[in-house]
Amino acid sequence: MNIDMQGQFVDLKGEEATINENYPILKSFLAGSFSGTFSTILFQPLDLIKTRLQNRVSNNAGRSKSGMVRTMVSIVQNDNIFGLWKGMTPSITRVVPGVGLYFSSLYWLKNVMELEEPLTSLQAISLGITARSMSGALLIPITVVKTRFESGVYKYSSISEALRLIYKYEGVKGLSSGLVPTLLRDAPYSGLYLMFYTQLKNAVALKLPHYSHETVTHFCCGVFAGICASFVTHPADVVKTKMQLYPDKFKNAHNAFIFVYRKYGPFGYFKGIVPRMLRRTLMTAMAWTIYEKITASLGFK
Repeated sequence: MNIDMQGQFVDLKGEEATINENYPILKSFLAGSFSGTFSTILFQPLDLIKTRLQNRVSNNAGRSKSGMVRTMVSIVQNDNIFGLWKGMTPSITRVVPGVGLYFSSLYWLKNVMELEEPLTSLQAISLGITARSMSGALLIPITVVKTRFESGVYKYSSISEALRLIYKYEGVKGLSSGLVPTLLRDAPYSGLYLMFYTQLKNAVALKLPHYSHETVTHFCCGVFAGICASFVTHPADVVKTKMQLYPDKFKNAHNAFIFVYRKYGPFGYFKGIVPRMLRRTLMTAMAWTIYEKITASLGFK
Protein backbone atom coordinates (compact mmCIF):
# COMPACT_ATOMS: atom_id res chain seq x y z
CA MET A 1 0.00 0.00 0.00
CA ASN A 2 2.74 2.40 0.98
CA ILE A 3 4.74 1.44 -2.10
CA ASP A 4 1.76 2.11 -4.37
CA MET A 5 1.05 5.47 -2.75
CA GLN A 6 4.68 6.48 -2.95
CA GLY A 7 4.84 5.40 -6.59
CA GLN A 8 1.69 7.37 -7.36
CA PHE A 9 3.16 10.40 -5.58
CA VAL A 10 6.32 10.20 -7.65
CA ASP A 11 4.26 9.92 -10.84
CA LEU A 12 2.23 13.00 -9.92
CA LYS A 13 5.36 14.98 -9.16
CA GLY A 14 6.84 13.86 -12.45
CA GLU A 15 3.67 14.89 -14.28
CA GLU A 16 3.72 18.30 -12.60
CA ALA A 17 7.35 18.78 -13.60
CA THR A 18 6.49 17.81 -17.17
CA ILE A 19 3.66 20.37 -17.28
CA ASN A 20 5.97 23.11 -16.00
CA GLU A 21 8.58 22.09 -18.54
CA ASN A 22 6.18 21.82 -21.48
CA TYR A 23 4.02 24.89 -20.86
CA PRO A 24 6.27 27.56 -19.28
CA ILE A 25 5.13 30.34 -21.64
CA LEU A 26 1.45 29.60 -20.97
CA LYS A 27 2.04 29.54 -17.22
CA SER A 28 4.04 32.74 -17.47
CA PHE A 29 1.11 34.31 -19.38
CA LEU A 30 -1.40 33.18 -16.73
CA ALA A 31 0.82 34.39 -13.89
CA GLY A 32 1.19 37.77 -15.56
CA SER A 33 -2.55 38.07 -16.26
CA PHE A 34 -3.40 37.22 -12.66
CA SER A 35 -0.88 39.74 -11.34
CA GLY A 36 -2.37 42.44 -13.57
CA THR A 37 -6.01 41.85 -12.64
CA PHE A 38 -5.92 42.86 -8.99
CA SER A 39 -3.67 45.89 -9.52
CA THR A 40 -5.82 47.12 -12.44
CA ILE A 41 -9.01 47.06 -10.39
CA LEU A 42 -7.34 48.70 -7.41
CA PHE A 43 -5.72 51.59 -9.27
CA GLN A 44 -8.26 52.31 -12.04
CA PRO A 45 -9.43 55.58 -10.35
CA LEU A 46 -5.92 57.03 -10.72
CA ASP A 47 -5.92 56.29 -14.45
CA LEU A 48 -9.35 57.87 -14.84
CA ILE A 49 -8.25 61.04 -13.01
CA LYS A 50 -5.07 61.22 -15.12
CA THR A 51 -7.09 61.06 -18.35
CA ARG A 52 -9.52 63.75 -17.14
CA LEU A 53 -6.65 66.06 -16.18
CA GLN A 54 -4.98 65.61 -19.56
CA ASN A 55 -8.28 66.17 -21.35
CA ARG A 56 -8.65 69.52 -19.63
CA VAL A 57 -5.42 70.56 -21.33
CA SER A 58 -7.05 69.68 -24.64
CA ASN A 59 -10.37 71.46 -24.19
CA ASN A 60 -9.13 74.67 -22.57
CA ALA A 61 -10.68 73.78 -19.22
CA GLY A 62 -7.13 73.42 -18.01
CA ARG A 63 -7.09 77.18 -17.43
CA SER A 64 -9.05 76.60 -14.25
CA LYS A 65 -6.99 75.18 -11.46
CA SER A 66 -8.40 71.67 -11.35
CA GLY A 67 -6.05 69.43 -9.45
CA MET A 68 -6.14 65.75 -8.70
CA VAL A 69 -8.34 65.98 -5.57
CA ARG A 70 -10.75 68.44 -7.14
CA THR A 71 -11.12 66.23 -10.20
CA MET A 72 -11.83 63.21 -8.02
CA VAL A 73 -14.49 65.11 -6.03
CA SER A 74 -16.12 66.28 -9.26
CA ILE A 75 -16.31 62.72 -10.60
CA VAL A 76 -17.88 61.42 -7.37
CA GLN A 77 -20.41 64.28 -7.30
CA ASN A 78 -21.48 63.65 -10.90
CA ASP A 79 -21.29 59.86 -11.10
CA ASN A 80 -21.13 58.71 -7.42
CA ILE A 81 -18.19 56.73 -6.01
CA PHE A 82 -18.43 54.04 -8.69
CA GLY A 83 -17.79 56.70 -11.32
CA LEU A 84 -14.13 56.47 -10.35
CA TRP A 85 -14.07 53.02 -11.98
CA LYS A 86 -15.46 54.22 -15.31
CA GLY A 87 -13.58 52.51 -18.12
CA MET A 88 -12.90 49.45 -15.97
CA THR A 89 -14.09 46.97 -18.60
CA PRO A 90 -11.73 48.17 -21.37
CA SER A 91 -8.97 48.54 -18.79
CA ILE A 92 -9.34 44.90 -17.75
CA THR A 93 -9.70 43.85 -21.40
CA ARG A 94 -6.45 45.64 -22.24
CA VAL A 95 -4.30 45.22 -19.15
CA VAL A 96 -4.95 41.60 -18.20
CA PRO A 97 -3.97 40.03 -21.54
CA GLY A 98 -1.44 42.84 -22.03
CA VAL A 99 0.42 42.05 -18.82
CA GLY A 100 0.17 38.34 -19.59
CA LEU A 101 1.60 38.89 -23.08
CA TYR A 102 4.35 41.08 -21.65
CA PHE A 103 5.53 38.57 -19.06
CA SER A 104 5.23 35.58 -21.40
CA SER A 105 7.14 37.53 -24.07
CA LEU A 106 9.87 38.31 -21.54
CA TYR A 107 10.13 34.64 -20.62
CA TRP A 108 10.19 33.57 -24.28
CA LEU A 109 12.76 36.20 -25.28
CA LYS A 110 15.07 35.31 -22.40
CA ASN A 111 15.01 31.66 -23.41
CA VAL A 112 15.42 32.31 -27.13
CA MET A 113 18.34 34.66 -26.49
CA GLU A 114 19.70 32.26 -23.84
CA LEU A 115 20.06 35.02 -21.25
CA GLU A 116 20.81 34.14 -17.66
CA GLU A 117 20.17 36.00 -14.42
CA PRO A 118 21.30 38.51 -13.37
CA LEU A 119 20.56 40.52 -16.51
CA THR A 120 22.86 43.37 -17.51
CA SER A 121 21.40 46.88 -17.88
CA LEU A 122 21.48 46.64 -21.68
CA GLN A 123 19.85 43.20 -21.68
CA ALA A 124 17.10 44.36 -19.31
CA ILE A 125 16.21 47.52 -21.21
CA SER A 126 16.27 45.68 -24.56
CA LEU A 127 14.01 42.89 -23.27
CA GLY A 128 11.57 45.34 -21.70
CA ILE A 129 11.26 47.48 -24.84
CA THR A 130 10.83 44.50 -27.17
CA ALA A 131 8.27 42.69 -25.01
CA ARG A 132 6.18 45.81 -24.43
CA SER A 133 6.25 46.80 -28.10
CA MET A 134 4.86 43.40 -29.04
CA SER A 135 1.98 43.49 -26.55
CA GLY A 136 1.28 47.23 -27.00
CA ALA A 137 0.94 47.01 -30.78
CA LEU A 138 -1.45 44.05 -30.54
CA LEU A 139 -3.74 45.77 -28.04
CA ILE A 140 -3.77 49.35 -29.39
CA PRO A 141 -7.49 49.23 -30.41
CA ILE A 142 -8.46 48.45 -26.80
CA THR A 143 -6.15 51.23 -25.60
CA VAL A 144 -8.02 53.72 -27.81
CA VAL A 145 -11.39 52.54 -26.44
CA LYS A 146 -10.11 52.66 -22.86
CA THR A 147 -8.92 56.26 -23.20
CA ARG A 148 -12.22 57.37 -24.71
CA PHE A 149 -14.26 55.63 -22.01
CA GLU A 150 -12.27 57.39 -19.30
CA SER A 151 -12.39 60.84 -20.91
CA GLY A 152 -16.13 61.38 -20.50
CA VAL A 153 -16.21 62.87 -24.03
CA TYR A 154 -17.52 59.74 -25.77
CA LYS A 155 -20.71 57.91 -24.73
CA TYR A 156 -20.13 54.35 -25.91
CA SER A 157 -22.32 51.72 -24.25
CA SER A 158 -19.88 48.83 -24.67
CA ILE A 159 -16.45 47.87 -25.98
CA SER A 160 -17.95 46.15 -29.03
CA GLU A 161 -20.01 49.24 -29.89
CA ALA A 162 -16.97 51.47 -29.48
CA LEU A 163 -14.84 49.28 -31.74
CA ARG A 164 -17.63 49.11 -34.34
CA LEU A 165 -18.29 52.87 -34.40
CA ILE A 166 -14.61 53.80 -34.46
CA TYR A 167 -14.00 51.44 -37.37
CA LYS A 168 -17.14 52.68 -39.18
CA TYR A 169 -16.34 56.40 -38.99
CA GLU A 170 -12.55 56.44 -38.61
CA GLY A 171 -11.40 53.16 -40.12
CA VAL A 172 -8.28 51.23 -39.15
CA LYS A 173 -6.49 54.53 -38.58
CA GLY A 174 -8.93 55.37 -35.80
CA LEU A 175 -8.45 52.01 -34.11
CA SER A 176 -4.68 52.52 -34.15
CA SER A 177 -4.64 56.25 -33.33
CA GLY A 178 -1.89 57.18 -30.92
CA LEU A 179 0.10 54.02 -31.66
CA VAL A 180 3.42 55.84 -32.02
CA PRO A 181 3.20 57.85 -28.76
CA THR A 182 1.77 54.78 -27.01
CA LEU A 183 4.83 52.77 -27.98
CA LEU A 184 7.08 55.75 -27.18
CA ARG A 185 5.48 55.78 -23.73
CA ASP A 186 5.12 52.06 -22.95
CA ALA A 187 8.22 50.58 -24.58
CA PRO A 188 10.76 52.93 -22.94
CA TYR A 189 8.80 52.73 -19.67
CA SER A 190 9.02 48.95 -19.62
CA GLY A 191 12.66 48.97 -20.72
CA LEU A 192 13.68 51.55 -18.12
CA TYR A 193 11.54 49.90 -15.45
CA LEU A 194 13.04 46.46 -16.03
CA MET A 195 16.55 47.94 -16.05
CA PHE A 196 16.06 49.86 -12.80
CA TYR A 197 14.18 46.97 -11.20
CA THR A 198 16.71 44.24 -11.99
CA GLN A 199 19.70 46.39 -11.08
CA LEU A 200 18.17 47.46 -7.77
CA LYS A 201 17.15 43.90 -6.95
CA ASN A 202 20.66 42.63 -7.74
CA ALA A 203 22.23 45.43 -5.66
CA VAL A 204 20.07 44.55 -2.65
CA ALA A 205 20.94 40.87 -3.04
CA LEU A 206 24.67 41.73 -2.99
CA LYS A 207 24.45 44.17 -0.09
CA LEU A 208 22.04 42.08 2.00
CA PRO A 209 22.68 38.46 0.99
CA HIS A 210 20.88 37.04 4.04
CA TYR A 211 17.83 39.30 3.86
CA SER A 212 14.82 36.97 3.81
CA HIS A 213 11.92 39.32 2.98
CA GLU A 214 11.99 38.98 -0.79
CA THR A 215 8.43 40.26 -1.28
CA VAL A 216 9.22 43.55 0.48
CA THR A 217 12.42 43.90 -1.55
CA HIS A 218 10.65 43.29 -4.85
CA PHE A 219 7.91 45.80 -4.04
CA CYS A 220 10.28 48.56 -2.88
CA CYS A 221 12.55 48.10 -5.89
CA GLY A 222 9.47 48.19 -8.10
CA VAL A 223 8.20 51.45 -6.59
CA PHE A 224 11.52 53.25 -7.11
CA ALA A 225 11.89 51.88 -10.64
CA GLY A 226 8.34 52.99 -11.47
CA ILE A 227 8.91 56.57 -10.29
CA CYS A 228 11.99 56.96 -12.49
CA ALA A 229 10.42 55.35 -15.56
CA SER A 230 7.10 57.26 -15.21
CA PHE A 231 8.78 60.66 -15.09
CA VAL A 232 10.84 60.04 -18.24
CA THR A 233 7.92 58.74 -20.33
CA HIS A 234 5.05 61.01 -19.22
CA PRO A 235 5.25 63.54 -22.10
CA ALA A 236 4.50 60.69 -24.53
CA ASP A 237 1.44 59.80 -22.43
CA VAL A 238 0.07 63.35 -22.76
CA VAL A 239 0.55 63.28 -26.55
CA LYS A 240 -1.01 59.80 -26.76
CA THR A 241 -4.14 60.91 -24.87
CA LYS A 242 -4.67 63.94 -27.10
CA MET A 243 -4.33 61.91 -30.30
CA GLN A 244 -6.76 59.22 -29.16
CA LEU A 245 -9.40 61.70 -27.94
CA TYR A 246 -9.15 64.14 -30.87
CA PRO A 247 -7.89 62.23 -33.94
CA ASP A 248 -9.31 64.86 -36.32
CA LYS A 249 -7.37 67.65 -34.65
CA PHE A 250 -4.08 65.83 -34.12
CA LYS A 251 -3.13 63.83 -37.21
CA ASN A 252 0.27 62.77 -35.90
CA ALA A 253 2.42 62.83 -32.78
CA HIS A 254 4.47 65.79 -34.01
CA ASN A 255 1.39 68.04 -34.28
CA ALA A 256 0.19 67.11 -30.81
CA PHE A 257 3.66 67.57 -29.33
CA ILE A 258 4.04 71.06 -30.85
CA PHE A 259 0.51 72.05 -29.80
CA VAL A 260 1.16 71.27 -26.15
CA TYR A 261 4.41 73.24 -26.10
CA ARG A 262 3.04 76.32 -27.88
CA LYS A 263 -0.10 76.60 -25.82
CA TYR A 264 0.97 75.39 -22.37
CA GLY A 265 4.73 75.41 -22.32
CA PRO A 266 7.00 72.63 -21.02
CA PHE A 267 4.77 71.97 -18.00
CA GLY A 268 1.95 70.89 -20.32
CA TYR A 269 3.84 67.66 -20.95
CA PHE A 270 3.49 66.73 -17.28
CA LYS A 271 -0.25 67.24 -16.88
CA GLY A 272 -1.66 64.35 -14.86
CA ILE A 273 1.77 63.06 -13.86
CA VAL A 274 0.90 62.59 -10.17
CA PRO A 275 -2.01 60.15 -10.63
CA ARG A 276 -0.18 58.36 -13.47
CA MET A 277 3.01 58.07 -11.45
CA LEU A 278 1.07 56.73 -8.47
CA ARG A 279 -0.89 54.27 -10.58
CA ARG A 280 1.90 53.01 -12.83
CA THR A 281 4.40 52.81 -9.98
CA LEU A 282 2.15 50.95 -7.53
CA MET A 283 0.48 48.84 -10.21
CA THR A 284 3.72 47.72 -11.84
CA ALA A 285 5.42 47.12 -8.50
CA MET A 286 2.48 45.01 -7.33
CA ALA A 287 2.27 43.12 -10.64
CA TRP A 288 5.99 42.26 -10.55
CA THR A 289 5.83 41.28 -6.87
CA ILE A 290 2.89 38.93 -7.46
CA TYR A 291 4.47 37.60 -10.65
CA GLU A 292 7.77 36.86 -8.90
CA LYS A 293 5.87 35.04 -6.14
CA ILE A 294 3.78 32.95 -8.53
CA THR A 295 6.66 32.02 -10.84
CA ALA A 296 8.79 31.04 -7.84
CA SER A 297 6.01 28.76 -6.58
CA LEU A 298 5.74 27.22 -10.07
CA GLY A 299 9.44 26.42 -10.04
CA PHE A 300 10.51 28.91 -12.71
CA LYS A 301 13.23 30.33 -10.46
